[in-house]
Amino acid sequence: MTNSPKNPQVIKIFSENAQFQIFDALKRNREKRNKLQSFIVEGVRNINNAVKYNWNIQSFMYSTEHGLSQWATNILHISRAQTHYDLTEKLLEKLSFKEETSELLAAVKIRKDDIHTISLNSRLLIVVFDRPASPGNLGTLIRSCDAMEVDGLIITGHAVDLYSPETISAATGSLFALPIVRLASHEHLVSWIEEIRKRFPDLHIVGTDEKGKNSIDSHDFTKPTILLVGNETWGLSAAYKALSNSMVKIPIQGSASSLNVACAASIVLYEIHRQRRQVRNL
Repeated sequence: MTNSPKNPQVIKIFSENAQFQIFDALKRNREKRNKLQSFIVEGVRNINNAVKYNWNIQSFMYSTEHGLSQWATNILHISRAQTHYDLTEKLLEKLSFKEETSELLAAVKIRKDDIHTISLNSRLLIVVFDRPASPGNLGTLIRSCDAMEVDGLIITGHAVDLYSPETISAATGSLFALPIVRLASHEHLVSWIEEIRKRFPDLHIVGTDEKGKNSIDSHDFTKPTILLVGNETWGLSAAYKALSNSMVKIPIQGSASSLNVACAASIVLYEIHRQRRQVRNL
């Protein structure tokens, strides 16, 4: 984090003043988050991971009316934030998006979308999620990517807000651990994929579709892989299908015609992880 004052300024807030209104707007308004390049975070795991993975925490919000836990006290003690805001308990409750108000909230700077922050390696695994519409699905997929050793997640097209409270909550801290990049469209990926192919000629781009030709358990995922996941309603776009080297599906039974997109992507990621574990153990 860039800001590292030894003694952050402590400001008390007793009313819904201008600073409070800014925090409230960051919580509720995507345009405000984009304009100020900042978002609100709460929850032990989220804040622990924001600290652990060196995100720029601009300020903390809390209430000292009934004291703070040892965890919160320790976080504030090591804080590199420029400002700490001590609110009344009622004001903190209004900023919280949980039924039981968190004792610490943080304003965190949005990181720049730079595709080159994704590290490339011979066992590369990247997930591309095109136009996700549900914050719950996006957050769930972020969590699965983190758990299944994905090197980076790329979000393309008009998508739900990565930094909304709902997405952050569904990701349960993994948003801070996983390189995530937002791009306007698939066109911004083409030249980057060509760069990767120069280093790893066996790179395989795999699309997912319920009518895919190959079952996931019959596809070789041990090569460097970019996994393409489509929108919840329309599935994978024609442009992404054309970009794919293979199309895979999950064989399912019963009356269900398809699976939830985050659930389906998680199953594919588990199969990739399973195959790669087997190769490592040989």
